[in-house]
Amino acid sequence: MASETWSAKRCAHAHHVGSLLRPKKLVEKRVAFHTGQCTAQELRALKDEVLPGLVKLQQDVGMGVITDGEVHRDAYVQGIFETLEGMTIIPKRPLGEFMQYLPWVQMFNAMGVKEWTSVYCTGKIRRTKPVYAQDFLSLKQHVAPEDVPSLKVTICGPTWQHLSHGSEYTYDHSVYRTDGEYFADLVKAFREEIQELYDLGCRRIQFDDPGFCFFCSDAMISAMQADGINHDELLSTYIDVYNAITADRPADLVVGMHTCRGNMKGMHFAEGGYEGVAKKLLCDLDVDVYYLEYDTDRAGGLEPLRYLPTGKQVVLGLVTTKSGALESIEAIKARVHRAAEIVAGGGPKRTLEEALDQLSISPQCGFASVFEGNPITEEEQRQKLALVVEAAKEIWG
Repeated sequence: MASETWSAKRCAHAHHVGSLLRPKKLVEKRVAFHTGQCTAQELRALKDEVLPGLVKLQQDVGMGVITDGEVHRDAYVQGIFETLEGMTIIPKRPLGEFMQYLPWVQMFNAMGVKEWTSVYCTGKIRRTKPVYAQDFLSLKQHVAPEDVPSLKVTICGPTWQHLSHGSEYTYDHSVYRTDGEYFADLVKAFREEIQELYDLGCRRIQFDDPGFCFFCSDAMISAMQADGINHDELLSTYIDVYNAITADRPADLVVGMHTCRGNMKGMHFAEGGYEGVAKKLLCDLDVDVYYLEYDTDRAGGLEPLRYLPTGKQVVLGLVTTKSGALESIEAIKARVHRAAEIVAGGGPKRTLEEALDQLSISPQCGFASVFEGNPITEEEQRQKLALVVEAAKEIWG
């Protein structure tokens, strides 16, 4: 088994966000499935067939964590909302029912997109069956038992639908009268899902939520203010939802949160540094690891990292997945050391060595947030992952 050699190669400070390029035959099979030319069973069989190769890719380069590449999904957000009882999938939802201030909605409007698939809450939310359990078990069988704690499951953030649709269009108001009622049942469902994954052996959960980076956009904040929306209060509400989900989690369960400014087929939707959200995000959000986009100037400077408390980790997304050009390993090392200086000088003060140990590196986002993937080849993807590992080994040893 490839994982027998992975332990020797594995670099704990070398991460990746989650999704990987799907092999061409799988992309074609998924297109065939959506056009009625193959069955769900045939699609599942091919996904199971390509999974070992994706696991081997991560093991061979020495990644610190392993995912299933999100090979079982059309897009990173897919999974939990579509599976919960009380949720109805709307394949062609009018774009007017999405929050018009959202960066990606503004871009879709500019592109002439009139409708988009979404989910609407039409009944009481209940988790009546597993969501990601089968995907985790499929991944688990391809690694040695001692490597299972390094497997990571990525999950769509719990606030995504509310961020997309606001209070008016997220749920039927004859079912839930307030956001509080809606989120209470949603929190319960997410906690149940995470508990089952934990019981199956999963020790790493990562929420994927670009919404936090959207709050970094001055354009979005201005548009929200124009609509009379208190963006600071809404951000606090979302953090409270997360904290209700992660409360009282097992000590050996590592919970991460990834945020970025968009990664659909290599496109970005927003820009803006973390300064306006950093203190709340790093101090108030009850997670263990932050996967933060830092591959371009769109993400601003490293200075907001001064708020990082002790006991938490930040994975710096310094390698882009939006193009195949390789970054300079010296530039990566310089930025990591600068980040460590900022963390060490923040509050509370800590040694440079302690600050450096709170950092890791990764690509800024996945390689295929949607199944078609980013404009990058599989070989370029491998080189990017190998670069992350090489840089991490030179920095941390």
